[in-house]
Amino acid sequence: MPTITAITASVLSLYFLRLAVDVIALRRLHRVSLGDGGNEDLRRAMRAHGNFAEYVPISILLMALVELNQGPRLLVVALGLLLIAGRILHRSGIRHPERAFKNRVRGMQLTFAVIATAAVSNIVIVLIRVLSG
Repeated sequence: MPTITAITASVLSLYFLRLAVDVIALRRLHRVSLGDGGNEDLRRAMRAHGNFAEYVPISILLMALVELNQGPRLLVVALGLLLIAGRILHRSGIRHPERAFKNRVRGMQLTFAVIATAAVSNIVIVLIRVLSG
């Protein structure tokens, strides 16, 4: 059972809801029902939410596969913590670029690192298992 991934996915799901609430609040504030209405704050909130939806599912899937393939538990924990940190940094940087743009870059670097590390780990774990018999 991928328990570490389950906890990570649950924490990130709650954070995803937070991003959705950010979008909803700005839509209400600026009276925009569809699109961004030309509002930069709403556009940024939408992109933070959209970017999360684009990158987190594959990250969680790869992380779950590492855990199901019996990869090192410490690795799975590290992947989860780095992914959570990356998503928090990304939101900060995309929502407040004038004072925290570097956070957006760091957030994406962490997210990409999680995807790459989990992908390579799965390949290595499976190849070792297959080649060892």
